[in-house]
This record gives sequence, structure tokens and C-alpha cells, in this order.
Amino acid sequence: MLKHRRTALERVDKFVSATYFTDCNLRGRLYGDSCAPASLSCFQTPRRIPYSEAVVQEFRPVGVGDSFGPTWETCWFRVELSIPPAWAGREVHFVWESDGEGMVWRDAQPVQGLTVEGEKTSYILTSSLKETEPHSLTLYVELACNGLFGAGKGSMIAPPDPDKRFTLSKAELVIFNRDVYELLMDLEILLDMAKLLGEENQRSFQALYAANQIVNVCDVKDPATFPAARDLAAAIFSQRNGESQHTIHAMGHCHIDSAWLWPYEETVRKCARSWVTVIRLMERNPELTFVCSQAQQFEWVRSWYPGLYTQIQDYVAKGQFIPVGGTWVEMVRSMDGNLPSGESMVRQFLQGQRFFQEQFGQMCSEFWLPDTFGYSAQLPQLMCGCGIRRFLTQKLSWNLVNSFPNHTFFWEGIDGSQVLTHFPPGDSYGMHGRVEEMLKTVKNNKDKGRVNHSTVLFGFGDGGGGPTQKMLDRMKRMSDTDGLPRVQISTPARLFSVLEKESSQLCTWVGELFLELHNGTYTTQAQIKKGNRECERILHDVEVLSTLAVAQGGTFQYPASQLQHLWRLLLLNQFHDVLPGSCIQLVVTDALQYYAEIRRTGTQLQEEALQSLCGELLQLRSGSAESTLVLNTLPWERTEVISRTGPAGTEALALVTAPSMGYAIVREPLLPPQPVRVIKQEDGSVSMENGVIAVCLDTMGRLTSLRLAHSERESVADGCRANQFALFDDVPLYWDAWDVMDYHLETRKPVTTLLKPLEITMAGGLRGSASFSLQIGESSTLTQEIILDATCPYIRFSTQVDWKESHKFLKVEFPVQVRSANATYEIQFGHLQRPTHWNTSWDWARFEVWAHKWMDLSEHGFGVAVLNDSKYGASAHRNVLSLSLLRAPKSPDATADIGHHQFTYAVMPHQGSFQDAGVIQCAYNLNFPLHAVPASSAQCPAWSAFSLSSPAVVLETVKQASLLSRRREVEGAILELLLFSVLWFLPSSGVAGRIGHVAAVTPLFQLSRDHFGLAEAEDRPGAVVVRLYEAHGSTVVTWLQTSLPVKEAMLCDLLERPAAKGHLPLEQQGMRLSFTPFQVISILLVLRQ
Repeated sequence: MLKHRRTALERVDKFVSATYFTDCNLRGRLYGDSCAPASLSCFQTPRRIPYSEAVVQEFRPVGVGDSFGPTWETCWFRVELSIPPAWAGREVHFVWESDGEGMVWRDAQPVQGLTVEGEKTSYILTSSLKETEPHSLTLYVELACNGLFGAGKGSMIAPPDPDKRFTLSKAELVIFNRDVYELLMDLEILLDMAKLLGEENQRSFQALYAANQIVNVCDVKDPATFPAARDLAAAIFSQRNGESQHTIHAMGHCHIDSAWLWPYEETVRKCARSWVTVIRLMERNPELTFVCSQAQQFEWVRSWYPGLYTQIQDYVAKGQFIPVGGTWVEMVRSMDGNLPSGESMVRQFLQGQRFFQEQFGQMCSEFWLPDTFGYSAQLPQLMCGCGIRRFLTQKLSWNLVNSFPNHTFFWEGIDGSQVLTHFPPGDSYGMHGRVEEMLKTVKNNKDKGRVNHSTVLFGFGDGGGGPTQKMLDRMKRMSDTDGLPRVQISTPARLFSVLEKESSQLCTWVGELFLELHNGTYTTQAQIKKGNRECERILHDVEVLSTLAVAQGGTFQYPASQLQHLWRLLLLNQFHDVLPGSCIQLVVTDALQYYAEIRRTGTQLQEEALQSLCGELLQLRSGSAESTLVLNTLPWERTEVISRTGPAGTEALALVTAPSMGYAIVREPLLPPQPVRVIKQEDGSVSMENGVIAVCLDTMGRLTSLRLAHSERESVADGCRANQFALFDDVPLYWDAWDVMDYHLETRKPVTTLLKPLEITMAGGLRGSASFSLQIGESSTLTQEIILDATCPYIRFSTQVDWKESHKFLKVEFPVQVRSANATYEIQFGHLQRPTHWNTSWDWARFEVWAHKWMDLSEHGFGVAVLNDSKYGASAHRNVLSLSLLRAPKSPDATADIGHHQFTYAVMPHQGSFQDAGVIQCAYNLNFPLHAVPASSAQCPAWSAFSLSSPAVVLETVKQASLLSRRREVEGAILELLLFSVLWFLPSSGVAGRIGHVAAVTPLFQLSRDHFGLAEAEDRPGAVVVRLYEAHGSTVVTWLQTSLPVKEAMLCDLLERPAAKGHLPLEQQGMRLSFTPFQVISILLVLRQ
């Protein structure tokens, strides 16, 4: 019989259609008889309450078709079911369809998530109803009045509709015809093979003809015909591939944004709904593996759903539920990979790996970051320092301009560290196990010939959901079917092990992995960015002061539990839709509350540590002259102008010197070598000079001149003004809070509307300043005080903005008289260069980039740096340095950035390189102000806890060593092994004789622990960890000096595990440390008690 390809394809398509001919096709027979619940009632609450509280409430009758809400409410349904006796022997499902997110509870435990968007609308009550099984039962359904992707009004990323209603469209018992389902799955795969393999492929026609014959053989009214039909499909699926066929490692996956279009609290339930569904799938599919990152989400489930968490632990032990990632949350450009500080990134790994070790007895060997907005060039070193040398992500597939050239490659960081990196070639972390996706994975793979293995992550994600039975059943039919890639359920370990074996021909990518999209997230939600930077500083200072207080002896206890809580709050806010600002207003409110808690508790902890450290010096005595205790938490001596409280309670300025990471009592402030001079000219312009730099300002606060005091070299470009504000139209293509497009640069409008001209506010001496006000756009105002302190090498711009714009982008520009093909930007534990030209598409795609505390444009012998205290967006094109200040997107938060903002930036001209000029130290100084506290006039020499002999090395962190539980677990395993050896392999002399050998175990046991580097900080109470990094990009030797009573020093990794042969000699000059460029080194210091 001749067959027409199109009609044959459409014939099969209609036979399985859910839309056409369901009265007579196979799809229409998927479900048999149905019946309504015996009773359906509801209780509604605005709170997310536990099961035990919900079930005792008063429920009212409701029916299918009723609507519930508004948004973010919770409805608890009591569903009483009675299964007809005639259904004996049949598979019975409870079907529930609603546009909200549901969770089925049975016997007081969560048992199944239900979401139409996640293709989970039924809960299997029994696979074959037996007489002995209960025919009457009561279920509860917890319904969240939000969808898988929140409740956007009109579009997914629009602000939530506060009045949205959610409808219950179906609630019933049904007979599920498993044989119909299996045949439908067969036909789906055959039909896709026929369509997608193409007319030139023999297997396409074989699949089509088999599918067509199945339609001929199958009588939908006679299940007796189904086995013959399934045999036809099996004949196709059993034809095997050749040995050279590409192998796909499939893993269940469910990326859940810890907050995004829904608040943190809803994420807790999303995790439970998704993961309990995975557990149900594992019960029916013992081959299923599921990878799951984010320790924070495990902790939520552990706290809120202990019964579910116990089941998860069981499946982790079986190797099916696989913790990955090793971090506390999936970070944003931040653990995404850009915005958090280097120390924050370390803590993400430390908290995450520590949690996984304590809860599951294992650490992660893969860094798992599927959805993030960029990747810092320092990440490879941080991964390696935490025992991770494998990395999976895929977000670069979103690049707007350039296609990344590899899917499997080695990624090399700025220090030379390398990690094996894999991007799923299907360019997704939420596949559905379809033929089309498998074929795309093979076709799209950019490393054909180098590697013959790749991965597919399957399951609904972002808003949760996870894998489905359909996804698994599709891939079972593709496990080894000729014409399709070989698909096997696998694990990250298996995938990377085979990639490592094939890695000899892989390419290497050096430097950052820059995402050419979402670069508006460097600026959106400025208050969150400011909170992050401030709280990183606060926690740094608390740790330094608390560590020094403990080291001095006494009764002070290091606030380990409080600090862990505060760090976890900070790390949670570094999730990749919170710190970037791409979240709804509810999330912003939560995040700002967390920052407020860190500020409040952190300030209290600082005061307690300071009291312990310097208590006697802070005790003011009546009649005695008052002095000031000046405390410096940075590792270099600083001479700065501070504000201190005078005897009458008034604020007064003082020039003081504070020792490196220590304190001094200041009674008589220093006299500046040259006071600040401030002069107002007849034209209204103002000049300021302090003997280090000289600046001229016009009436709008713009710099007409900026030079080093003893140099004729001008910093401001000829005919230009620096500190020029510019406003841009900011309307992206879709992702409002996320994206700023290249064409925004075509809409530049200089800000020139003066509200209040420049006026001198401090006349000089220790500080000179002048202020002015501008109108920004239609209704916003900016007031700025320009400040020059005695001896300071930079001029500060203290800025306040009342921001009321819509879809506008505010920047400040510094056109400088410097020519260089590259600008330098600070990143975590180092810096990197990016081009200032747009020669190639790779160059101009970086029209908006990110930096931390500073950026610099230098030519040989001279340069200009811009410093900041809370900004991350930046750019340098040709000779113009721009700092991005504020955006005004309207989705997903319609109020984003509207309100009052306060921030400071600075400009610093310098001779020589930025390294030699101290730009790095000055940026730290701007971000870490000296602490000034009223003190007694007691005689007290300046005291320094730590100092370094080389300015190229920064001592970033001083903290108490973390206590990890892994030691005891490993010790137990080794002890068991050694006892086994003693009792069974040593010469036998009876039980008593064997036991006598146990005494020999102790030294051997200690040797084993030390040999394998298993001893940790917990072995040494009072141990201190210090973390340093090479900041100049040089190979250098430095001496670390300390006044702490150090008994022993050893190198350790970022998880604070001592390194093999890492002992450091304690010499008179301190500890000798050798660094390579941008190397991060951690040291464990054991103190004398």
C-alpha cells in the first residue's frame, strides 16, 4: 500500500490528539469512569500555616468552578473520597486542576504536588484497587493562590495582580487506563522520530510506517488489541545504536528560584511540592536520579517538613536524590557570580559544603549554577579552594550578541586555576525528555569530535515543578534506539568522570564568562546593592573585632551562632534574583528587613566585642579629659580626617592615625601638613586644594580641572566637564528590571537644570566642601556635597537623590585625559581589564559591565580611578569613565528604586600605576570607615594585631575557625577500619590477644588523620583563620606579622581544612608567604590559651 508522508503523519497525530476526534481516538480512552468527591469543603487564610493548624479550622462547602483568592492567600480543602466497589482491580487517580499551586496531604504528611503548569494534575491512589484497601478516605489539598510563576498582571514578569482569583476547575476520582497511556507514549516517540529525523533519514520512515501500522492494528474500544500494537513500537525501540553514538546523561532537575516573582515564604512550599513529587516518582522509578542545589532550600524543608526531609535523606543515601552545587544559595551576579564580594563567595561555599557534609555525610564535587547572570573570573580559584573542580551552568546560551564557542571546556581564572566546565548543549536546565531536545543536544554540541557525552537536565524549573512520569517514560524509549542519541539516566559524577577521560582535546577559556544580557541588574534596586555592600562590611568588622577580643583572653565568647545566622541572611539575599534586583516588591521588602536585622545585630555585636577588646580604655572618668579611641579594621596604617564627639556633645573633625588592624588613643589630633584651602571665584566657581590634589568646580558641581598638586598634568579632558550627570531612556526589549540595551546610549541627555548653585559649606582646614542641587528629569532632584579632606588623595561626592523617574537611567561621567585600550575593574580578590574600544562584537557587547569598589583608566605613568561605596554598574568607553547610579524599571516591581537614595563615590588622579598609587587601599578606606569611640585619657600605646610587609597583599578576613562535623565522621570510619585490621589481620592469639593490639591503634589513627589532612579547626579550640590575597597581579613574597599569641600556623583551604605539608614556620619577622598573581591563601592560626 502506498503512503503519503503528510497524510500518514497527520493521521497518527490526530489519533493521539487531545483536541481532535477525542470521541474515537486513543487519547479519548486515557481515562475511564469518574466520580465526584463525596464532600468538598474549604478554609481560607492569608497566612501560610502548618497542616496541624489548618485541619482544625472551620471548613465551608465549596464546589468545582468556584474561585478563590486574592493573590497570596492560602486555601485548605478537605476532600472526602469514596471509591466505587466496581472499580476493583483498576488504577485509580485523584485528579485536581486549578490555576493555583496545590499540595496533597494524606495522613498528616505531604504526598504530591499539583500544578497544571507543571503537568501534574493527578495523585495516584492505587495502581490496582484491592478489596482490602480503604475505599473511603480523606485528603487535604493546600492551595496557594499563585501560579508556578507568581501572579503577574498581564504578563509573567509584570508586577503581581493583588486581586487575582484562582479557579478550581476539576476535582474528581477517575480510572486511569495504564495500557492506553503506554501506547500513547510509544506513538509520541515514533511520531517525533518521523517528523524530526527528516525525509532523508531511513529511520524517519521506519518510525512513521510503524506508527501508521499501530493505528491500523489498534481498536481503541478493544484493549486486547493493544499488546500487538505495542509490539510494533518495541520492534523499533529495540533496534540498537552503534558504538559511536553520542551518549546523553539525563538527570532530573528542578531549579527553584529562592525568591523571584513570589516571596521567600512561598519558595519553602514550592520546594516541598516539587521534592515530594520527586520522592513519589523515585518510589515508582528506582532508576531516577534527581540533582538538587542550594543548601538553604534543604534547610527550609528540614525545618518545615521534617517527615519529607527524612525521606529525602533516605534517597540521598541511595544515590538517587543528589545534592550538588556546594553553596548556600545559587548566587546572583553575585552567586550568579558577579556582585558578592570574594569573602561572600567563600562563605557561600563554606556554609553550603558544611551543611551537605553535616546532613548527608558528603560534600559536593560539582559547582552547580544553571541560572545566573554572569561568572566572575575568580570563581575557578574559589571552587578549587573548596574541593570542587567541576562546573555546570548554561546561562551564556542567553547571550544577545555572541555565541559562546564551547559546551565542554576548561575554564581558567585570573590566578591560573582551572575547572572542567560543561554547558548542557540543549541550552536549557528544564527539558521535558522529548525527541526534539535530544536531537538538539547532539546537533548543537560545539565540541563534536572532542567529547561524545553531554547532559540533559529534565524537569519544570524556576517556579518549581520538577520531573514528571511522562519525561521518564519518553527517555526510557530512547535509552538505545537506533537513529537517536543514547539516553541514560545518570549522575553528575558519572558525567564528569567520562568527560575527564575525554578531556585531552578540550579548549581552554581564560578570564570571565560575561553574560551579554541582564546587565541592568548591576544597578537595579540600589537599596539592595547598598545593603549588600554595607552588610558585608559590618560582618567583616564584627569578625575582626570579635576574633581580637577572644585572642586577648578573658570571658568574651566568639558570637559564632549569631554570625552564622547573619551570614546566612546575607547569603540568602545574594540569590540571583534578589541582589540583582529582578524580583517583586514583596521580596525587596523581605530583603531590606534582612539587611536591617544584620545592621542592628551586627552593630550590637561590634559594640560587645569592642567593650571586651578595649573596655578599660572606654571607661570615662569624671573630671578627666576625654579622648577618642580610633579603631581600624583594615590591614594598613591609615591617616584620615574623622568626625568625633567633643566634650559638649558637639561633632568636631580631627586628623588621626590608626595602626594596621588595631587601635590607638587620640588625645591631641594631628596637624595636617597642608590645610585644605577653599576659594570661591567671582564667576561662582570654587577651587579646593589640600597639598595632594587640586580641583576646580563650576557652579553645577562639575570638575573643570583636576590635577595632582605638584604636577601640571591635567586629569579632565580638554573642553569637557567631569562629574557630569547624564540621563538615558531605558526601555529594554522585554526583561525590564534585568536589561539595559545598547541603544540606550543613543538617548543621552546631560543634566543641566540647576536648582541651587554651588556654595561653600566647609571653608577649609581639615575639610573643605561645597554643595549644589540639580533637577533630574521631570520630577527628581539631586543634592551633592563635594568633599576634600586634608592629606586625602581623592575627592568625594556625597550624593542624595530623590528619584521619581520611570524607565530612565542615571549615570555620572568622568571624561579624563588618559588614553588606554583597556580599563581595569575590581572583581572578587583581584581585578581584570576590559577594552575601552568596540573593535569587535565581543567588545561592544560589554557596553555596560560590573565592578566592585573601583575602576581605573591608566596610561604609562598616570591614571584616574573612580571609587564607590555601593555601586556595581560601570563602563569605560574611549576616555570616559561612567558610574551607573540609578534605574527605574517597572517590572516585576513597579516601585523599583523610587524614593530617597544616598551614596558616595570619589575620583582619584594618580601618578604611576594604580597599584603603586594605592588605589586599592583607598577604595577599601572609602568602604571601611574608621571607628571612632569616646574614650578615657589613659596612657595606651597604639596596638596592631596584623600587618603586612607588602602593599600587594591584602589581609581580607580575620575570623574564628569554623567547626565542622566531618572530622568525627571520618575518624569513626578510619577507627572502624583500623580496628578491623587489628582484630582480623594481626596474628591471632584469641580474643583477649586481639583486643590487646588495640593500644597500637592510637598513634596509627593519629598518623592517618594527619596524613590525609582530615584534622580540622575543631581540633584546635581558639583557632583563627586569616585569608589574604595578592591584589596587584604580581608574584611577591610578604611577611605577615601579628601580635596575637600564635602557637602554630598552617595553610588551609577555603573550607578551613589544613593542607598537607602546610606547616608555616614562626619567625621573628612573622610568617613568610609567597604569592602568585591573584592567589588567595588561607592560614589557620592556633593560639596559646
